[in-house]
Amino acid sequence: MNEMNPNGTNNHVVYDETNIVKLEWWEHIRLRPGMYIGKLGDGNYADDGIYVLLKEVLDNAIDEYMMGYGKSVDITIEEGVVTVRDYGRGIPLGKVVDVSSQMNTGGKYDSKAFKKSVGMNGVGIKAVNALSSYMLVQSFRDGETKSVEYCRAKTVENPDIQPTAEPNGTLVNFIPDEEIFKDYHFKDEYIETLLKNYVFLNTGLTIHYNGKKFFSKNGLVDLLNENMTSEALYPIIHLEGEDIEIAVTHANQYGEEYYSFVNGQYTTQGGTHLSAFRESVSRVIKEYYNKNFEYSDIRMGITAAIAIKVEEPVFESQTKTKLGSKDMGPEGQTVVRFIGDFVKKELDNYLHKNPETSDALLRKITESEKERKAIAGVTKLAKERAKKANLHNRKLRDCRLHYTDTKGEGLDETCIFITEGDSASGSITQSRDPNYQAVFSLRGKPLNTYGLTKKIVYENEEFNLLQNALNIEDGLEGLRYNRVIIATDADVDGMHIRLLIITFFLQFFPDLIKNNHVFILQTPLFRVRNKKETIYCYSEEERFSAIEKLSPNPEITRFKGLGEISPSEFKHFIGKDLRLDPVTMKRSDAVKEMLEFYMGKNTMERQNFIINNLVVEEDV
Repeated sequence: MNEMNPNGTNNHVVYDETNIVKLEWWEHIRLRPGMYIGKLGDGNYADDGIYVLLKEVLDNAIDEYMMGYGKSVDITIEEGVVTVRDYGRGIPLGKVVDVSSQMNTGGKYDSKAFKKSVGMNGVGIKAVNALSSYMLVQSFRDGETKSVEYCRAKTVENPDIQPTAEPNGTLVNFIPDEEIFKDYHFKDEYIETLLKNYVFLNTGLTIHYNGKKFFSKNGLVDLLNENMTSEALYPIIHLEGEDIEIAVTHANQYGEEYYSFVNGQYTTQGGTHLSAFRESVSRVIKEYYNKNFEYSDIRMGITAAIAIKVEEPVFESQTKTKLGSKDMGPEGQTVVRFIGDFVKKELDNYLHKNPETSDALLRKITESEKERKAIAGVTKLAKERAKKANLHNRKLRDCRLHYTDTKGEGLDETCIFITEGDSASGSITQSRDPNYQAVFSLRGKPLNTYGLTKKIVYENEEFNLLQNALNIEDGLEGLRYNRVIIATDADVDGMHIRLLIITFFLQFFPDLIKNNHVFILQTPLFRVRNKKETIYCYSEEERFSAIEKLSPNPEITRFKGLGEISPSEFKHFIGKDLRLDPVTMKRSDAVKEMLEFYMGKNTMERQNFIINNLVVEEDV
């Protein structure tokens, strides 16, 4: 029997020199890829690792443009092979190998060469190298070219410098490693969103991607026009200065909607600059009207974008989604002061010079104030009810870690499953990972909130407690879970509940959807098994394929509800094989018309649509 020490550990466990392991740089990246690119994924989500690899390469090309070199970038992606060609200065030929295979090596440590770039840590292109099954880096510079080829970061070709007639610039070609990214595929919609943001932030830059051209004349104005799903109440206010650009308007919608950038990096989780911007806009508008408005009334329905340039930005994670910097540059001016001074001068001047805009803005703020005061009593009582309700026992089975915690590896995986019924919530609760996965149980079908005011959020217990559980009453900054997952049965009732929940979010928290936090859980429709193997099928096609594979006469089970899936089986569907469908919104989505059709009072029109599009499911 092994002897135990007072701490409860085994005294006979050997710890000596053999336990100390030195990893090569690429081995460390491959062993801990999350430290460098966030999560892995297979390309189904915009923050999956293959898009981070693409972005690491693109950032270098964009930085060249920002420094005044090269007006275009060419990108092709075919069958998983990515090629990026810029027309900047080209990597110094003698350093092509170093910058692509030596950690902490790069031109961006020299602030003279790259004054305000994103990639300051000398890691990005090396991470691409380590996580690719093949990578080529080739530099064209003043009539000469140097290339190097790698296989999983190990050099396979390293020819000498050669003469060339190609224009200056850099070409990077890579294939994400299928050993790391299982069954991956690139989605055009995510790539095109990324490229649009690049050109919005760099007016005059042209990006060609697989035959499509991306270009912007009006910067952040184009960005807002691309993303807004409600009509602006007044022309977009567009203000530009040295190292800063902002665009602001309001729409008839609830919530606040922001797009923030630092040195071209989309900071999806905001940070110092966004907090300063929200505060400054509110303060300047309040002072302009000389009224005691509450900031929440000023910002209700706001849609805005801010882009700043900072020397040597400090981000709170390797994937650079939240700015932590407090200083702008060597002079030591703070981000807060810089943004505050700019907004105070430029926005105040704009409002004085454009009375029609200031009048429209005043009407919007007054309406928001009136609505808030009308439901003040209800709101206070609702908050007290939510505080008294023992959420951990009644509605919410919480997780240990939250999205609002200090960011670290794995916290982006925090999620909450919204379920209907005790059996479904019970199965998920018993199957979940309690570190990252929470469960919120609805009681029956939620209310159809289409056309209702926000008062209903506080009067309806289910919605009041859901809002409280998510912690989104005052905006997304307090959101406790990165993914809000609607988990309902795949039948008519389940589909209806999904639609009711999505309607609720679209009505009162549209930024939750616009910021890619809402998903639908996919669960299998069928289980096909024999004595040796079990296959879970998510479609009729998968069922036919499974029957053919497991013939003859396998057992086929049709899951009619989540409650019919045992906790031991459910573990497969919310673990590493979790399948989610993102709920998204685009400018082209006619949200108001869509909600009116599906959730409004046009009963006969909707009934005729259902009859004309009815599909009868055959018995299994």
